[in-house]
Order: sequence, then C-alpha cells, then structure tokens
Amino acid sequence: MTPFYKLLLGILCVWRVTHFFYVEDGPWDVVFKIRKRVGEGFWGKLMDCFCCLSFWIALLFALILGTGWLEIVLLWFGLSAGAILLEQMVFKDLGVPPALYFEEQKPQDKRIEQ
Repeated sequence: MTPFYKLLLGILCVWRVTHFFYVEDGPWDVVFKIRKRVGEGFWGKLMDCFCCLSFWIALLFALILGTGWLEIVLLWFGLSAGAILLEQMVFKDLGVPPALYFEEQKPQDKRIEQ
C-alpha cells in the first residue's frame, strides 16, 4: 500500500503538471506553442479540460507509485480526484459564480408611513 505522504505528493505533482499544461505558457512559450499546434483536435480538447487532462496525467503517476494493478487503478482515480479538488479549492473564485441570494424586504410599519 502506498504511504500517505506519497499519496499527498502524488496529488500535488498531478495538480502541478496538469495546471502547467492547462493554464501556463511555459518557458519560452513552449506549452503555448504545443497548445497552438494541436489545435481543436483530440489533444487540443484534452488540454482545454482540467479534469480530462488530470485523469491521464494521474495514470502516469499511478503507474510510478502503484505496486499492483488494484493499487494502480485506485491511485489513478484518487490522484486525479485530488488534483481536481485542489484546483477547485485554489481557483474557486474563477469558476461558476455562486447562486444569487435575495432577501425580501419586510413591509414597513404603516403607522410610520402616514
């Protein structure tokens, strides 16, 4: 079984690599050029979706960290889910706006209005 610290490091690594390819341009705009080159095909759509990208990057880390096939599969999904949760916690203000909250005003006392 993978130690807890390896799981945490794995989640951080998956998040960092995924975030790098998803948002950043990279040194000398390398990632920007890759994103531009892959265009709108499968790879372009993959790089436009944090969840999809983290899913496949997590597979690479799960293969490195896991020892058996069951552990690899569990790590694969767990590392991806951890990276997605971390992304949502860090960038929560950039996502979907929160639901609007309205409070009805109470009718004022009629004695004051008259």
